[in-house]
Amino acid sequence: MNILAIESSCDETACAVVKDGTLNLSDIVASSKELHEKTGGVVPEVAARKQMEFIIPVVEQTLRKFYGDISEKDFQEKKRTGDDIDSIAVTVGPGLVGSLIVGVEAAKSLSLAWRKPLIPVNHLVGHIYANFLKTDFVSPEKNIEFPAVALLVSGGHTDLVLMRGHDNFEYLGGTLDDAAGEAFDKTARLLGLSKYLGGVLLSKKASECEKNNIAGILPRPMIYEDSFDFSFSGLKTAVRRLIEKKDYSIEEVACEFENAVCDVLVEKSTKAIKKFNVKSFLMGGGVAANKQLRCRLENKAKELGVSFYVPPLSLCTDNAVYIASAAYFTYVRGGKTQEIGNIKVNPSLGIMDQV
Repeated sequence: MNILAIESSCDETACAVVKDGTLNLSDIVASSKELHEKTGGVVPEVAARKQMEFIIPVVEQTLRKFYGDISEKDFQEKKRTGDDIDSIAVTVGPGLVGSLIVGVEAAKSLSLAWRKPLIPVNHLVGHIYANFLKTDFVSPEKNIEFPAVALLVSGGHTDLVLMRGHDNFEYLGGTLDDAAGEAFDKTARLLGLSKYLGGVLLSKKASECEKNNIAGILPRPMIYEDSFDFSFSGLKTAVRRLIEKKDYSIEEVACEFENAVCDVLVEKSTKAIKKFNVKSFLMGGGVAANKQLRCRLENKAKELGVSFYVPPLSLCTDNAVYIASAAYFTYVRGGKTQEIGNIKVNPSLGIMDQV
């Protein structure tokens, strides 16, 4: 089954065609990141306007890539009928309301024009399903065994979920304030590294620290508490105090901060793996691209005898590929259907909320 998916929850406008939830046949992403870098953050109205500009070209380019080397006449006919596309999927939340509306309305239009089913997808669940995609055209289908623990760690969310099967989730815990990615970005701003999406630059600075002379000076919030919840706002405040002292280098502070966040994420994930005796551990979200976190969790999973899965870097950021994968595994294989008139955006959607 070929699913065409649209993702527009924040500042990216993305479209993809994925076969059977695992094989990426075509994908295109357009971003307005450069505009938001100038303002130090995403301006919702700007993001939505750029997505209105991008959505038609992005869908068309995705279809051109999918249909391959055919005549212009044949392409126009296939584009008109949606030939070889079986279903359409779209992100309905969480995200920016204007941006979500652009994607959902485009998907509804295609669904009506092509007479194809429309599948709503929770963006947060989509991040987890980035792990089910093949990394190339010849690799066998991944055999991710359940039960599994999934760590969603992104700019806006940090959640631990127990997966007993597809579309069978149990919420274990999540952040009570700042998400891990948000803490990375805000700390990068405090260190003067970047006004927008500075987490990557912070990690780069951390890697340049030859010796961390302040190891353990920052708190590891809630690390040993008897829960799977997280809190990173206090850690950010502690970093501010360190910076105000002007006694430590940027590299040292960045290294200590990154270590503190990773210590908490690894400890909580380890506790969940042990408690529920799972067979697999999955990561997803933008912070899943962090090299230290990937390495430490992979080593911990090996130590515990658990299979470890993390998406390639290209699937950690927002895109439509994993939206199609989530649609296939949680809707198509489950035999679910949804009336197009009932599909609405929900900018406040949580990972356990139904769509």
